[in-house]
This record gives sequence, C-alpha cells and structure tokens, in this order.
Amino acid sequence: MRAPSGILSRLFLALPALLLSLAAAAADTRVALVIGNGAYVSTAQLPNPSHDAEDVAASLRRSGFEVFQGIDLRQADMQDLTIRFARAASRADVALFYYSGHAMQYNGVNYLMPVDAMLTDEADLKRFVRVDDIVNDLQQAKNLRILVLDSCRDNPLADMLKRSATRAASVGRGLSKVEAPRGTIVSFSTQSGQVAADGTGRNSPYTTAFLKHIEEPQEIGDVFRDISSDVYDASGKSQLPELSLSIIGKFYLNGPVSVTVAPAAAPTAPRPDPCASAEAHWKAADGIGTASAFEDHLARFSSCSFASLARARLDGLKKVALAPASPPRTSGSKDFDGNWDVTLNCAATGKAQGFTRPLAATVTNGVFHAEAQNKDGVNRLEIDGQIPADGKTTLSARGTTGASTYTLNNLPPGSPYAFTVDAQFDHSRGSGKRNEARACSLVFVKR
Repeated sequence: MRAPSGILSRLFLALPALLLSLAAAAADTRVALVIGNGAYVSTAQLPNPSHDAEDVAASLRRSGFEVFQGIDLRQADMQDLTIRFARAASRADVALFYYSGHAMQYNGVNYLMPVDAMLTDEADLKRFVRVDDIVNDLQQAKNLRILVLDSCRDNPLADMLKRSATRAASVGRGLSKVEAPRGTIVSFSTQSGQVAADGTGRNSPYTTAFLKHIEEPQEIGDVFRDISSDVYDASGKSQLPELSLSIIGKFYLNGPVSVTVAPAAAPTAPRPDPCASAEAHWKAADGIGTASAFEDHLARFSSCSFASLARARLDGLKKVALAPASPPRTSGSKDFDGNWDVTLNCAATGKAQGFTRPLAATVTNGVFHAEAQNKDGVNRLEIDGQIPADGKTTLSARGTTGASTYTLNNLPPGSPYAFTVDAQFDHSRGSGKRNEARACSLVFVKR
C-alpha cells in the first residue's frame, strides 16, 4: 500500500535534520592514552599488562577513540607519550587514560612506574609519572574525562623505599584514593590501600571486566558500575574496584543516539567556556604547590578567576627562594620534644557518624609519633611527621577502620586508610586539619 503524499513530504523534510543530528552525535573528538608496562628491569615482571593494553586499545578504537598506545615504556618514552596525550586532550571532547602495570603511593601521592625504574630513595620518584599530572591533563577535555588504573599490584620496590625512607614518610599499600574532579570518572582495579590480583588468563580480572562492558550501549556511569560488580563477583567478593564519579548528565560512548527533528533555522551553538576547567585545575595545582604547577595554570587559564591566586603563590615562592637563609636556632626542632595529648574530632559526613578520638604522642628530636592501638588490627591509627623549628608541618596518618557506622561508604572494620594533616605547633599547643575525604580537626596539648 502506498503512503499518503503528506506523510512522504514530512519524512523528506525531516531527513536533513535527522542526518545532522546523527552527524553531531558522532562528531565528538575522543582521545585515549593506553599504557601497559610489564617487562620491568629491577622488579617483578608482570605477564598481563602488554595483553591488557593491546586489547583495551583495540576496544577503544572501535568506540571512535584516537589511541596513543605504549607497551613496556622506559622513562623517556613514557614522558614523551604523556606529553603528546596532554596536547591531544586539550582539543578533545572526551579523554581517557588507561594504565596497567606497577604503581605505588608515597606520602599520599600516586606514581606510575616505567619499566627501567630504579628506587633506592625518595629522589628516584622523580623518574616516575605522577597520577596528579595525568588528572590535570585529562581536565583539559571539554566534556568527559576518564582515569583507569589497573595497577594496584604487589610492588617489591615500594618495600625497598619503605626501608630507606625516614619515619615521617608514608609508603602505603596499593594506591592512595583519588577524588574525581567535576566531569571525571576515576576507576581503580581495587580499593585504595589494597592490592589487586594479576589473574591467570590473558588479561587481569579488572581488564577482563573492562573489555566486557566498555563497548556496551549503556550510560557511562552504569558501564563502570557493571565493571566493578563483575570484578567483585569474579574475585569471590575479595576485590572491589575503587570508583569515583563526578559527572552531571548522561554520557554514552556507544549509543543510544537520540534523534530529534530540529527546526529549519537552528540557533547558533554557544562558544565553549575557556574557564570551564579552571576550578578543577586550580585545586590540583594548589595541592601540588610547586612553581611549575602555578605556571602551568597561568599558561592555560590566564584570564580566569584563579589566575590572581596563582600569581600570588608564584610571587610568594620567588620571595622565599630569594630570601637569605635564617641563622640556625640553637634549640632547633627540639623545642617541641616531650609527651603530647592529641584529640581527633571528625564531624558527621553523609551517613558516617561523627566521633572524637584521643591519642598519645611523643616528640623526640622533632620527630612526631602518635598512635592508638586496638586488638585484632581493627580501629588502629598512627600519625607521624617531622616538626621544624617554625612548628608548621604536614603529618601522615594511616590506620584501619573501626565500626562501619563511623566510616565513609560504610567500610568493613579493619579496612586500611590513610590521610595527611596540615598542622601548626606553638610550644605547648597545636592545631591541625585533615586534608582528604572528610572534615576532621586535631588539637595537640603538651603535657
């Protein structure tokens, strides 16, 4: 039966708008950096990362990504590839970083390890790639940023650094938690502070789940929730991926395509906001606190709201560098030596109840150590650091959770965690604040 001429006319009128809509849906620029490091020279080799990287790169290409791929990269090659990716991300709508290989955390900072890495002391960490820098590069993409780290494996080099580091330094298991900046998804193969399994097949357990779901026509948040669920079930509920999402709206890497008939004269698309990523980049730069981080912010966002703060931070660093060295004080950091009482106060956050916790501390030759121990390794807390003569310092805390009602995300008792504390001591008193995850304050009183 022939269709009425009126219906045919409306179909022909709608066809140009339909084609434009489909073209727009496929026109977003997608870039990805995929690295698999397994052939390590000075530590345990990993069999999966090269296969993981090959398979993930192929999958992302099928989803329309321009892929920068590297396998078994040395330091210079890894730095070169991340620089090329940073430039591409600045022109992209969607940017994704995937890494499989050895990584570690040191003083709350996460590092990715080239295959030629050596680690005899803290200075060697400059040869590694900081995850903070990758997060900053991802923030340049306009719409969606994804960070995937399948790298929480047991790392013998971290144990070597732990033996050589000062007591004030913190070398933790696995990776430190990364909160997703706005418009970002962060997915680790297991919880922060935990170690993930390598698996026995071609791919690691996490990458196996990633490859299963990443090409599905589902909303991207649901895709990563399904990945986490698969890993958790496949591991017998012993490995739960860390997932942090900070996205508004719905994003799809593979359909569904929404088709609408647009009016003949479509309004002009608004120009992209050049300052849209300024806030997230500023938080990262301020957290790093180096001159290069502030200079990088000014280079990218010179006319945005945080530029004046970046210039002020730079001026302050230059004044400190040019200031003459102060004569040494005879008493030095021993001013604070003795026994201290510490009170940790954490306000209620979300569903986590607030609490107050006392700790006993000692300061010897300026080295601060506080602890509160409980039986069976549950609800343990230790705080360490070095107090300089001016009393201003950053302390490192690590421990295991107690009752779930007092923890974010209702973690089971005995789960490891870590955070840092910015503190100021003044002879017989002091105060501090926790930097990560939840609002907590500390009061120090010398006995």
